[in-house]
Amino acid sequence: MELIIIGVVVLIVIFAIAQYNRLVRLNITVDEAFAQIEVQLKRRADLIPNLVETVKGYAKHEQSTFDAVVAARAKATSASSVADVAAADGALTNALRGLLAVAEAYPDLKASSNFLALQEELSTTENKVSFARQFYNDNVRSLNTAVATIPSSFFAGLAKVGAREFYEVENPTDRNVPNVKF
Repeated sequence: MELIIIGVVVLIVIFAIAQYNRLVRLNITVDEAFAQIEVQLKRRADLIPNLVETVKGYAKHEQSTFDAVVAARAKATSASSVADVAAADGALTNALRGLLAVAEAYPDLKASSNFLALQEELSTTENKVSFARQFYNDNVRSLNTAVATIPSSFFAGLAKVGAREFYEVENPTDRNVPNVKF
């Protein structure tokens, strides 16, 4: 009888450890996924000065557009929480739309190999940002599900893990596909 009780206790301890470790792993995965968003946003922010300088060379009288892009970039690089990063990301996307719209008016710029290379890099980076957002939200969903469901919910406090917020676009107009023509 004692062996059965010891066996049950051991199984309960193993189960508790497994649940605790699962929650900790999910939490770390969400942290990593958010870091990947920040890496891609940093890459985009690093491309922007080159893109702005290239466009400036052709469109010297579009200063307000350049200022908007620079201000949005500064805000995006200083944001830290998920909500702040998402808001700054949306503002920067809108500012970039304006910059690319300015480029439409300059045929020489659109034909510039430097501009085309920067535009391709920006497009690739935008795809990576989108993937990183999706990866983050997928991991948040998994963590939030684990935190809210039994039996892992019993161990969330012990593991110091709680539900996390999704990466969401705050401004509904940011969800629209930009209409950029070259």
